[in-house]
Amino acid sequence: MKISAQQLTSMATSILCHAGGSPDAAHRVATRLVEANLTGHDSHGVGMIPAYVEGILAEQLIPDATAKVVQDKGPFLLVDGQRGFGHIVAEQAMELAIERAKASHFAVLSLRNSFHLGRLGDWGAMAAEAGFICILYANVQSSRPIVAPFGGSDARFVTNPYCTAIPATDKNPMFLLDMATSTIAMGKARVADLSGNKVPEGCVIDADGNPTTDPSVMFAEPSGSLTTFGAHKGFGLALLGDILGGSFSGGGAYLPEREVPSRILNNMMAILIDPNVFGMAEAFGVDMDKYADWVKSSPPAPGVKAVQLPGDPERRSAEDRHANGIFVDEGTQDQLIEAAKLAGVPQAEIDVFAADLSTGS
Repeated sequence: MKISAQQLTSMATSILCHAGGSPDAAHRVATRLVEANLTGHDSHGVGMIPAYVEGILAEQLIPDATAKVVQDKGPFLLVDGQRGFGHIVAEQAMELAIERAKASHFAVLSLRNSFHLGRLGDWGAMAAEAGFICILYANVQSSRPIVAPFGGSDARFVTNPYCTAIPATDKNPMFLLDMATSTIAMGKARVADLSGNKVPEGCVIDADGNPTTDPSVMFAEPSGSLTTFGAHKGFGLALLGDILGGSFSGGGAYLPEREVPSRILNNMMAILIDPNVFGMAEAFGVDMDKYADWVKSSPPAPGVKAVQLPGDPERRSAEDRHANGIFVDEGTQDQLIEAAKLAGVPQAEIDVFAADLSTGS
């Protein structure tokens, strides 16, 4: 059933607020989650709320935590998220990095111990909207690994996303490449499993290392694993996420001794660069526009409407979902209702949630 972004934001805000978040923090996090749904990334949308509620109740997610500067060396910043909402502490940390980049033409931010960051692209976009090229590496620490290394048969790390964002030009919107280093994100396996759908071939292996299209193996015991995209290529990028995002920040790469139930921690490196540092921002933009035109002028392949650049599918999805509502599958609906109960949302309010989800009204 489809539901409006406004209704979904209200519902998400209420659940997070009752779970222990301040009204302001709950609304800000809910807004970011729904924005992920709007852009077509349901894996990072309101379906994450049950994990957030679980984290709060287990005291692994600290709802009122804020970003703390650990080391300040001019354009180089080390910030600790203190296990706060990633959508809150990452925004605070990026605001600091943007100010340093304005002063020095560049900045390097190392953020550690943030609870789930949401879409890494949010933080790349934040820097690009401020006028900076932004390159990000991140790792994930959770209760178990879920991605197998290339050539391996069991999981050794998590989805370790990568992102690069480049500011919009006069002619073209922001370039935003945001991707998991696994073939699919874990959230996409969750959505497929809850919807009763298969995942594409090559995305998942079972507990014995055999390829499968059944997403339920990711939630079985013993569990299967996601694969890295592009075989050894995604594997290499995944390692950089753990090394540059995790080890460099002091938050650590993925290791068994860092596995904690109900915890989803991210560590991140963000590199911000002023595109006008050499006084060639205008020429840079003009060349980007010419290049984009050249690439997109390729005749579409059979069954394809047009070549799309990174960020284009998200903009089209947002336009459609703003107008027509956001689809929430039945499995996610059930999990949201259960999360609301665990968070202590009054039953009368839960009944309204359930009605909105089932009818879309």
